[in-house]
Amino acid sequence: MSESDPMEGDEALSEINMIPFIDVMLVLLIVFIITVPVIYHAVNVNLPRASDAREVVTPETVELTIDAAGRYFLDRRPVTDGELMMRLHADAAKDPQPDLHIRGDRDVRYERVAQAMATAQRAGIRKIGFVTKPVR
Repeated sequence: MSESDPMEGDEALSEINMIPFIDVMLVLLIVFIITVPVIYHAVNVNLPRASDAREVVTPETVELTIDAAGRYFLDRRPVTDGELMMRLHADAAKDPQPDLHIRGDRDVRYERVAQAMATAQRAGIRKIGFVTKPVR
């Protein structure tokens, strides 16, 4: 026995044998290739299409006109003070509630416009707007 022979004695090998590791990985790959289509088995169905956009419902508008003499017109029909309260109360119960647009004559007393706004508030109308003519 000579001391120059490296294969001699109890020296450990420093290299890992990769062949069994590669064999195990190939077997696992084949198992996954076979089982994945079975896991995701589904019935083909032609599903209907639907839009995900919200439907915008615009409420109707009720137009209250007050002429120069202080008379009320609801949607261009003359109404008395008592009828105005009943009609606005009926409109307030609608879903969605309509917007009230007040068109007051330039020469009407402010008191009549204020009475109309108070009547609308007591009736339960939540949205009140004023219609004006733009200055040119």
